[in-house]
Amino acid sequence: MIRWASPFVLLALWQIGSAAGIIPQDVLPAPSLILEAGVELIDNGQLVDALAVSGVRVIEGLLLGGIVGVALGTAVGLSKWFEATVDPPMQMVRALPHLGLIPLFIVWFGIGELPKVLLVALGVTFPLYLNTFSAIRQVDPKLFETAQVLGFSFWQRFRTIIVPSAAPQVLVGLRQSLAIAWLSLIVAEQINADRGIGYLIMNARDFLRIDIIIFGLIVYALLGIGTDAIVRTLERRALRYRS
Repeated sequence: MIRWASPFVLLALWQIGSAAGIIPQDVLPAPSLILEAGVELIDNGQLVDALAVSGVRVIEGLLLGGIVGVALGTAVGLSKWFEATVDPPMQMVRALPHLGLIPLFIVWFGIGELPKVLLVALGVTFPLYLNTFSAIRQVDPKLFETAQVLGFSFWQRFRTIIVPSAAPQVLVGLRQSLAIAWLSLIVAEQINADRGIGYLIMNARDFLRIDIIIFGLIVYALLGIGTDAIVRTLERRALRYRS
């Protein structure tokens, strides 16, 4: 009860502080004003359109980065040769701040949708790569010995041993990737964007609509929490055998 009640208590204190003039409205509008701004965006259809555009960007970036990250992580986890040749450059690229690559992406790919999707994909790739690589390397060697005794082929070992054993940690990587995907999108959509939630926030900044800016950030947070909850539900269903 305390866990559920504490956010509402904070909102109530925030509202009271705004009504009493303790919290300046031009710095932090009251929750009621932020809610009114959200209703305004819903009524005029801007929020629905922005959600659709931002959702497509995240899905495309997540698919692209997820495929690359899981594929490379699997290859490096299964092969010492791939570890020696692929892992060093991957670690070098991982050390770069991917949000700092925005100017280079704009020069290379222009100001359309491609650099935004690629920025999300780049952020998504490395958590999945590292978790997949680590998960495969931590599979119990005794399972491989048993599979060898039973005459399992490579694909049988991969399907019945590696995938079930690595799945929990890979799903953790997916949750991390989703958080980074939304973080990357927040930055990407505020640069040369004409649609999306980030565009709504930048447009609101130009008109000094702090209520819309805060509402947009809340939407980003809710999307992150919602997608994380979906993966957690998927994790519980996929790993029922462990309970």
